Amino acid sequence: MNPTAATRPRVSPGFRLQWEPVQDCHVLLYPEGMVKLNGSAGEIMKRCDGERSVEAIAIDIETTHTLKGLQADVLAFVALAAEQRWLTWE
Repeated sequence: MNPTAATRPRVSPGFRLQWEPVQDCHVLLYPEGMVKLNGSAGEIMKRCDGERSVEAIAIDIETTHTLKGLQADVLAFVALAAEQRWLTWE
């Protein structure tokens, strides 16, 4: 299922998102290893709580970082993260 602006993504079971000071970035931990996320991915993933929609996530990032027009980029990342099984939604 492809995400839409109304999709409310959350970190999939078996994965845990955390800030890793040694790596100076967010990482996604899972039993077999770790994924080091770049800054943009970390900003999106930390907002994927199952409560906020993709649209709300994009607006929050735009407001926090004084940016505009991020919804398409957030949607593309959420779709990619879902393919990797990092994110899920109902």
